[in-house]
Amino acid sequence: MSKNKVLNLKDKIDGNEMDLSLCNLTEVPVKELAAFPKITVLDLSCNNITSLPLEFCSLSHLVKVDLSKNLMTVLPDDLGRLGNLQHLDLYNNKLTILPVSFSQLKNLKWLDLKDNPLEINLAKAAGDCLDEKQCKQCAARVRLGGGLREVEEIPQLLEDNEKLEKKKETKQREREAKEKEARKRDKAEEKERKRKEYNAHMAALAIQEQKNKRKEKKKRNGQIAADKKAAAESAPKARRRSLIGLLFKLLLLGLAGFVGVCQLTGLKEEAVCVPINVAVDDGLSWVREQKVDVRVRELVEEVDIRARELLQKLSSLVPQLLEPLGVVPTATEPVETVEK
Repeated sequence: MSKNKVLNLKDKIDGNEMDLSLCNLTEVPVKELAAFPKITVLDLSCNNITSLPLEFCSLSHLVKVDLSKNLMTVLPDDLGRLGNLQHLDLYNNKLTILPVSFSQLKNLKWLDLKDNPLEINLAKAAGDCLDEKQCKQCAARVRLGGGLREVEEIPQLLEDNEKLEKKKETKQREREAKEKEARKRDKAEEKERKRKEYNAHMAALAIQEQKNKRKEKKKRNGQIAADKKAAAESAPKARRRSLIGLLFKLLLLGLAGFVGVCQLTGLKEEAVCVPINVAVDDGLSWVREQKVDVRVRELVEEVDIRARELLQKLSSLVPQLLEPLGVVPTATEPVETVEK
């Protein structure tokens, strides 16, 4: 075929199918077809093909071939080399016999030989092919009979073949059942493994959580114990500080009261009050003479004011305290304030 015709073959391709029907072919373009090994379905129907070349038997990738409505009188002896062939349509040709190698087409499941001048034994073996079931039976009978056996032998061959097919199917089902059981067992083992891993993980988390709780409890108990210990240690100190503060306040109060008695009552001329009054007057005089910071002078002035207030309160209490003793206080001059 010319290069243009090769290109035309590409135009006849649809997926894995090539349609060369109604192309007025007188021979099959085997060399060109060999360039398309992915083609599994070939339609050569409605042409003027009289025979198939020997090279056609090398197209072992073919699964379905339609040669119906041609002029073929014979098929090549090596037709059995088409080991993948499952569907063969030879309807309305001029075939009388089939090659012996036809019995080698182990995968052939569908065959149509209607409207061919077959020999009587082959015609009886082929039977009719009016529906799917009959075409399948035709393929089985002709493949087993090879087109040359006596018709009487074919039923026995069919029975033996049916038994063999059933045996194969039984083995296939058993093998599939074993594979299914193995998959089921593997799945169950995988599920059990995952379950154990999950349980182990959860147990580890629980153990870790318990450890964390114990650590937290121990830490909390330790903190509580430390707080109690600190409280126990600080309580005596606080009590001691409180007691010391109370004594200091009482001492200051007593000293202030004593100074007030010596400054505001008639006892200031007594020998016991003379040194105290002198010390107070010297202190106030020293403060007046010092050039101190404004803040210190303000603080001293504030102390002086607070002292005067305290002395005035004490002066109101002193007569009441001395009256039971028969001592009559005399009026005194107010304490002199610190000058700024």
